[in-house]
Amino acid sequence: MMGSKARLLVIRIGDLGDVLLATPALAALREAHPKARIDVLTSSIGAAILAGTDLVDSLVPVERHLLDRQVSALSPQVWLQVVRLLGKLRGRYDVAILMHHLTTQWGAMKWRALLWGVRPQLSVGLDNGRGSFLTLRVADAGFGASHEAEYALRLVGTLGASTASRPLQYRVGEAPRAKAADILAGARRPLVAIHPGSGLFSTARRWPAVSFAALADALVEEFGATVVLLGGDGDDSEQVASLMHHRPLNLARRTPSLELLAAVLAQCALFVGNDSGVMHLATAVGIPVVALFGPTDPAAWGPWRPGGSPAAPAIALQGPCPNGKQPCLYRGHSLGSRSGCRERGCLEQLRPERVLAAIRSLGVL
Repeated sequence: MMGSKARLLVIRIGDLGDVLLATPALAALREAHPKARIDVLTSSIGAAILAGTDLVDSLVPVERHLLDRQVSALSPQVWLQVVRLLGKLRGRYDVAILMHHLTTQWGAMKWRALLWGVRPQLSVGLDNGRGSFLTLRVADAGFGASHEAEYALRLVGTLGASTASRPLQYRVGEAPRAKAADILAGARRPLVAIHPGSGLFSTARRWPAVSFAALADALVEEFGATVVLLGGDGDDSEQVASLMHHRPLNLARRTPSLELLAAVLAQCALFVGNDSGVMHLATAVGIPVVALFGPTDPAAWGPWRPGGSPAAPAIALQGPCPNGKQPCLYRGHSLGSRSGCRERGCLEQLRPERVLAAIRSLGVL
């Protein structure tokens, strides 16, 4: 289908979790085509994830929200960025692999235009009925019909790569490990990382701060754990800390780099957090994970642990929907509602006692 030294462009312009979930497919692609040139068009956070791996030859960073909205297409500044980008990419690639759903008509038009500008000999992507511009199409049955990591593996499978499940890829460097060890020195073990954030795209994915605080206190009292609170601007870390009866090790806004955040996570015995990129990073560094879901579907976005691992198990817990309409964000072939339903009761009904029971069942503390 393609030569051993083919030039491949993988397009995955996403956030932290989106790009991490593409790493099994990138590993399979590299394994199947070791002499091929594999470049990735991605966001700045995606570039940070992939820079420390041997999965790719080159990274082409682009502003993540470029042309996200139709109104942005009217901006001369945006078009200047697009023209410059296409100048770098045009005519350089034999194959382009589009790792995005064609969820909206505007999105499908945007990706069609990008591929027209890149001019690959062959294009591969997911097709939900809007993918007529793709050369090779993989059926898109909707969000949750398959895990996002599985969809990416099927895409590279069309190019001869193995579609067998494999773990997320992220390499923690020695310097960040040493810095994390200094930060955590003297803290009582076990260390339990808690991340009460979800990014700003959908705060409806967040378990209530009072529930996180109750769980954190229970972990201190039952297991003698040190709760390591993680988070950035806009997360609920400070609110959780203020509601706790026991003082946590509050590292909110103290892990400014992805490398340091990953290194801190790697030293913890357990991660508890919402559906977020940080949850996927905890999965990638190989620690046990309890992920909390409400309006999104764990079948699509849950912690990716192929086949399970006795050393690092993962559990996804979802609060019950009072309307029986879960999921309401990324539903079928549509985006759904990023704010969830009006009641937003699913995560409120996920009680700390249920999460604590799941943690006990893991036997890792």
